[in-house]
Amino acid sequence: MTRLFIRVIWDPPISDWKRGAIHLYKIILNGITNKYEYDELIKVFLRPEDYILLCDSDKKDVADESEKAERLLEFDETEKNALKQALYRTLSELTGKSPEWGIHTGVRPVKLVGELLNKLGSMDKVLDTLKNFYLFNDEKISLICNTYRIQREILDTPVPNEVGLYIGIPFCPTRCLYCSFTSNQSKPDKIQEYLDALHKEIRYTGEKMKRTGMYPESVYIGGGTPTTLTAEQLNALLGEIRKAYDWTRVKEFTVEAGRPDTITPEKLHVLKENGVGRISINPQTMKDKTLELIGRSHSSSDFINAFEMARNAGIPIINTDIIAGLPEETLQDFENTVDTMIGLGAENITVHTLAVKRASRLIDLDKEFHYKQALNVKDMLALSKDKLYKQNYKPYYLYRQKHMAGSLENVGYARPGCEGIYNIRIMEEHQTIVALGAGGISKVYYPTENRLERVPNVSNFEIYISRLEEMLRRKDDNLFRR
Repeated sequence: MTRLFIRVIWDPPISDWKRGAIHLYKIILNGITNKYEYDELIKVFLRPEDYILLCDSDKKDVADESEKAERLLEFDETEKNALKQALYRTLSELTGKSPEWGIHTGVRPVKLVGELLNKLGSMDKVLDTLKNFYLFNDEKISLICNTYRIQREILDTPVPNEVGLYIGIPFCPTRCLYCSFTSNQSKPDKIQEYLDALHKEIRYTGEKMKRTGMYPESVYIGGGTPTTLTAEQLNALLGEIRKAYDWTRVKEFTVEAGRPDTITPEKLHVLKENGVGRISINPQTMKDKTLELIGRSHSSSDFINAFEMARNAGIPIINTDIIAGLPEETLQDFENTVDTMIGLGAENITVHTLAVKRASRLIDLDKEFHYKQALNVKDMLALSKDKLYKQNYKPYYLYRQKHMAGSLENVGYARPGCEGIYNIRIMEEHQTIVALGAGGISKVYYPTENRLERVPNVSNFEIYISRLEEMLRRKDDNLFRR
């Protein structure tokens, strides 16, 4: 027998008496030993400081608190989603909130559509399951089903030896307010030392992939900010990549240029000459005050200049990342950013919901920031979707993250024919990803078992340099000896 107990307590600390009644929720899951997934769902409704979650591993506390429960629900079912449904409905009644993604706390809701379709056999049954079992609202159901349909129109199931190739450059000019990524503003000799090690990993994996018949479908250079490298370093890196792998079947070559202040005509010429067909230039916002506040080292005019440079260089597809929910931004500020991206004619526009990382400076300043932004961000996402649909941008990939404002989503929109292969593959998780460099996490896909096995590199770039031989052995043992 599985039991869910919820006790609501009015117990304001003396220091908070002026704030009025404070509800502390004690939630007890009797018959459950692993509370992680339930905890993730509760966080959608409540701040961590507003509740205590106990399960069977907290034995004495569960027994004591169960006697005092104000809400008691019992289940004969042990299926976790039945308990999550009850938890969702009860917390919705108590808090007045109805989170749009229902009981689903995973990163990849579009992938769920495909899994359900394979299992249930018809889209009508999928729609019913999303609405009545997972408790998605109608707007989110429409969004993920449209995204899934577009993905299937663009790409077939990957063939066995076709992989995605990721190469990481772990350097940024500065660290943004909301990000936990270490900026690694290193001296030139350290960057070159890292590149020397990376070149060695590129040559090693290229040789191994050719011997085993593996070849890249897509190549993605990310970070960090790859264009922190000099034009000469970029040219050497791209040259190593093109020599190492079977380039005859590469369908897409992407470089995440990212920061406008790192982009120069010389670097864009290098990218174009080496066959790069997609780049990302990310303003995040077109409001200069916000850019300064979040620690970006560029202005809105710097972004416009970088975008025009990329157009003049002949880069075919440009993506721009923008963020909904940045500090002190209004709906009108965000609308101006969206309108500017559309006006520039960016082929891809990726709308991110602000996700405040645990190790970021923003969470140090305000731990409740992403809770406060929920309604504001909801309006921003609705506005961007409406405007982008009207301009023939369609959603082609979507994912969620922890600590997102409103527990919402990131959506990549593209004009027809400009969708990103790598982005779709990494979200659907049906293809092996070979990841190089510090922080790269390779994922080996086993199609008969429909599972992935992670093969990580270390994240610190200096440790990566010193332990490179170990990283190569890991790949040899787990990627190339299957």
